[in-house]
Amino acid sequence: MVEQLSPLGDAWKPGAHGRMLGGAGVTLVETRPGSIVQLAAWRGEEKTIIDTIRDVSGLALADGAGAGVAEASRAAFGFAPGKFLVVDQAEGLGATYRAAITTDHGAVTDLSHGRTAIRLSGQRAEWVLAKFFALDFSLAAFPVGLGVSTAHHDVFAQIQRTGADQFDLYVFRSFARAFWTSLCHASEEVGYEVR
Repeated sequence: MVEQLSPLGDAWKPGAHGRMLGGAGVTLVETRPGSIVQLAAWRGEEKTIIDTIRDVSGLALADGAGAGVAEASRAAFGFAPGKFLVVDQAEGLGATYRAAITTDHGAVTDLSHGRTAIRLSGQRAEWVLAKFFALDFSLAAFPVGLGVSTAHHDVFAQIQRTGADQFDLYVFRSFARAFWTSLCHASEEVGYEVR
């Protein structure tokens, strides 16, 4: 296996940055999961795909866009009607789903090398994300597990809340460096740590 190079390049600068009064308000990490897979159900086949996600990953996903579940090493969420994103630290998940889902039920697209995964966590994570997206990031409106698709200045992003103060963002690799740099700038006034 060839080591995948980070698209962040020299934009990734570990350490503490910005206004660190009282510590970092957020932490930024490129998580590098082994697999990022998109599943699309044909009309009327959503339950089949949800059942397959449960059977393959062990994640019990509720029906509907936005519904999701997150564990330490894997997560899944619906981001549009009949469309789901499954993320796992294990590699080869695309092939596993292709073997489990017939073309009568839906389609499987392995996005592992086409997306960059960024984790934003900390007490000010909601505040930083609200600078980018017109969404209510409060825990009541955006509970743990929930996922959405949105965009920031034409940069498509899929966002899942994976903890009380933690969000995982998935962006196209070709936009990753610019998006990461923007997140860093937006985090300067609360102080941020890059790991």
